Amino acid sequence: MSEKTLAIIKPDAVKKGVIGKIISRIEDEKFKITAMRLAKLTKDEAKGFYIVHNDKPFYGPLTDFMSSGPIVLMRLEREDAIAHWRKIMGATDPAKAEPGTLRRLYGSSIENNATHGSDAPETAAWELAYFFKG
Repeated sequence: MSEKTLAIIKPDAVKKGVIGKIISRIEDEKFKITAMRLAKLTKDEAKGFYIVHNDKPFYGPLTDFMSSGPIVLMRLEREDAIAHWRKIMGATDPAKAEPGTLRRLYGSSIENNATHGSDAPETAAWELAYFFKG
């Protein structure tokens, strides 16, 4: 059964010029990109998106980072999309991510880790609705 997830290419990866490499990997992994757009989040949009973390010490730096430059937002679909996208991304800390994962290849720190993905069906539904209306 097909499942949907949100994928974000974060400002650090956009700045590095690896959008195409990440999208190629997405397509190689048999995801269908059913919506995609380039965006520049305002600080308030980033705060709204990461509201679940508003009591954590990394909330301010995270929302600063996510509003620091352009991002690529994508709705991905395939069987087991959420788990598969998380596997392809790798661990949050690029230094601990498996070789060949996107974060290992293109991330430089826990803060600058190249990509985002939803962690559960409920989260995916909320995150997709946040960025893709309708």
